[in-house]
Formats: sequence, C-alpha cells, structure tokens
Amino acid sequence: MKIGIIGSGHIGGTLTRRLRELGHDVTVANSRGPGSLAGLAAETGANPGTVAEAARGEVVVLAVPLRAVPDLPAADLAGRVVIDADNYYPARDGAIADIDGGVTSSRWTASKLPGVQLVKVFNTIQSDHLLRFGRPTGGDGRVALPVAADDPTAKRLVMGLIDELGFDPIDAGGLDDSWRQEPGTPVYGADLDAAGVRAGLAAATR
Repeated sequence: MKIGIIGSGHIGGTLTRRLRELGHDVTVANSRGPGSLAGLAAETGANPGTVAEAARGEVVVLAVPLRAVPDLPAADLAGRVVIDADNYYPARDGAIADIDGGVTSSRWTASKLPGVQLVKVFNTIQSDHLLRFGRPTGGDGRVALPVAADDPTAKRLVMGLIDELGFDPIDAGGLDDSWRQEPGTPVYGADLDAAGVRAGLAAATR
C-alpha cells in the first residue's frame, strides 16, 4: 500500500519503520523538509518527501502537534483515508475552544480537513511500545488499540493495517465517541488486551 506519514517524531518515525518492514511504500514528511529526513530514509528505505507529497498516499498518517492541523494541505488530503494519531495537549497546542467545550479532538481535526475519511488510532500507545509490542495474529499477549471512525470502509482498512502491525484493533465507535480514548481515560497508555480495551472504553467518563 502507498502510505504517507506526516510527522517524523516518535510516532511518525516508528510507523515509518514498522510499515516499511512490512513492505509498504512509505513517503514520510515533516515541517523541516525532505533534507532533514535523510537519516530516516537511509535507515528504512522510505521516501523523504514534502508534506503535499505525503498527503497523496492511499492512507495518510497525521502524527503532528494538533496545533499544526489547520496548516496541513486540506485539498491534497480530501478524499483520503487519514489516520489521526494526535492528542490535544493544551500546554503544547494552546487552548482550542471547541475541544475545551466538548468537541473531540478527532472531530475538530475532521472539521479542519473537509472530505477526509478520518480514523482515530495510535494515540493511546507509546512509540517504543508500538515499535516492540507487535505480535502475530492469533498470538498470546497482543496489545489492543481502539479505533474510532465514522466511515466503516475506512475503519476496516485501517483495522487491517493494525492487525498487520501486530495489534488487535477494537472498534471504538465514531469520531464523537473518540473521547473514550483521549488522554486521561482508562485505555490511554495502558497497553491492555482486547477485553481490557473494551472494558476501558465502557468505563470511561468525561
């Protein structure tokens, strides 16, 4: 699959490594430009590109500070399946009134990128665990990841990628339900199995 990754930090860099190991055609980009990605490209075989180039993947991962979302190339992303791996941290992102008022961060992101098929996942796991904890399908000790999306086709596609990466994908509802996997909830950073994630989602309170 042709996958674009916007953001080369902890989560973006880890997904670049893992998805290249699985044989996917990955273009990775960041705000500093392709020249800053020479080391990651040499290590992984990923294509260093511009943000606009990464935005043209069949699937595009957003692993950037939430405050950067309005600056992304919305026209290039329109119509794409977009994975939202971001979290809202007011100390870093500044106050975002809509989110402070109760809108989920994924719904806010979708509102800034009209026409995308947004899927919320990878925001609950540490990058080092994403790198090391993948296990074969059907194997013991699999960590589960909640997946929220409004579009069922996009959700199924991304859930397949999650399984390929070695984690159990758990349907967490739509984007308006994704508060159940935001920072401070039982599933956030907990590395739970499938049953634990389902229980944690159900137990979450706003």
